[in-house]
Amino acid sequence: MSNYSSNIETLRAEIAAAAARMIAEDGADYGTAKRKAARQILGNTKVRGDIMPDNIQIEEEVRQYHELFFADSQPARLLHLRKLALRMMDELAQFTPYLTGAVLNGTAGEHSDIHLQLFPESAKDVEIFLINKNVDFEVSESAHFKGRGEPVETLSFLWQNEGIHLALYETDDLRGALKSGADGRLARADMDAVRTLIAESEEK
Repeated sequence: MSNYSSNIETLRAEIAAAAARMIAEDGADYGTAKRKAARQILGNTKVRGDIMPDNIQIEEEVRQYHELFFADSQPARLLHLRKLALRMMDELAQFTPYLTGAVLNGTAGEHSDIHLQLFPESAKDVEIFLINKNVDFEVSESAHFKGRGEPVETLSFLWQNEGIHLALYETDDLRGALKSGADGRLARADMDAVRTLIAESEEK
């Protein structure tokens, strides 16, 4: 391997480790953590694309960080969030809920929220459902998981003292969305899959 390639990989690893620390300690999102970490390590130097680590590399660093510094508390925190997510999914069962994000992939920590993707017939139905439950939610937008230009409506609120975010997709978006990613992991999980994750955690 050339020194150039070796230097690039070293920088990428340093940025990934610094970003992981921000995610685990402060609850930063991946994009923000990546940018801050790059600035921390490289200063105001213009960062080339091949130096930036991808989310898979950062996710692996977050796992290692939790194992090193939060091994006594993170597994219980993750289990709590998964159980809470399952309860919320049960409430929202009519809207085809799927769990995604850190609570699904196992990297959730103290600052993590629960992210669900819903595939209702109509986004308005979800809003009406929450209003009828006296849930005070905020409306924002999230990037579409298929990388399309148009964002999706997202409803956010506090429930049981935890942040919940519901990204509202169209029913057709579910087609092809349940395949494993490049790393072999599922990007989203239905209620049965979440129950299995909880059962596996409780057996350890």
